[in-house]
Amino acid sequence: MLGSMSVRSDAELRERLESMTRAEGSPMTLDGLTRDYKIFQRRRGHRHSTDDLLTAWYAVTHAPDSLRFAILELGAGIGSIGLAVAWYFRDASLTAIEVQDASFRLLQQNLWANALELRARAIHGDLRDVTKTLPLGTFDLVLGSPPYFDVNSGIVSADPQRAGARFELRGDVRDYCEAARHALAPAGVFVFCFPTVSRARAESACAAASLSIASSRDVIPKEGLSPLFSLFACRHRTDVATVTEPPFVVRDAHGAHTAELTRARATFGMG
Repeated sequence: MLGSMSVRSDAELRERLESMTRAEGSPMTLDGLTRDYKIFQRRRGHRHSTDDLLTAWYAVTHAPDSLRFAILELGAGIGSIGLAVAWYFRDASLTAIEVQDASFRLLQQNLWANALELRARAIHGDLRDVTKTLPLGTFDLVLGSPPYFDVNSGIVSADPQRAGARFELRGDVRDYCEAARHALAPAGVFVFCFPTVSRARAESACAAASLSIASSRDVIPKEGLSPLFSLFACRHRTDVATVTEPPFVVRDAHGAHTAELTRARATFGMG
């Protein structure tokens, strides 16, 4: 099911990178996302992270069996999770919703960079309006990385893109769960990540949206440390108990990538 190579040439991508840098008035980078897919990012803005990589990995390893495959990414940012999953499921369609202006522009550019115009669309809008913009129960896989922090829990960045990615300015985990419940097909799966220290908030949000957590997994950034964030795979409410999987350790005690992280990267063709 692995994705196909982008048809954009290196020259086209370099030219677009230079054009975007001029237009945005901010240094831009072009980076590898999967074996073949590239991603434009602001050098000092919101960037692809380990959270995104592992959310995408959890999504492809917990995706439902389906003859058709429609993916929805809520609060997509620059599209790094949805793009990685779309690379893996090469026949899937992708819909990505993002409200923040700078991130939405980058999302559009990243769909172009990977020649996804024919099977992906970007919606410039608020995920809390999903009931108005998308039909009920049509997506097999819904993805999300809700902002981690309440606006009262820290200093909100003056940069709108970075602020919107970290703080709950346009909805919180409850809104993501409500939107996912509306969009999920009957046998669909909603995958998201959230801070482990706030796990109770995630569980409460799922319950309020009539979603059952089918499985979850804590992510430990380095051996010996406490979990940093948790991954969740949810379905429409069932009576099945949650499967709590062993923690995922990103780096060993010496700071090197673990074998499990290497395998997760290999899922997307990365060495």
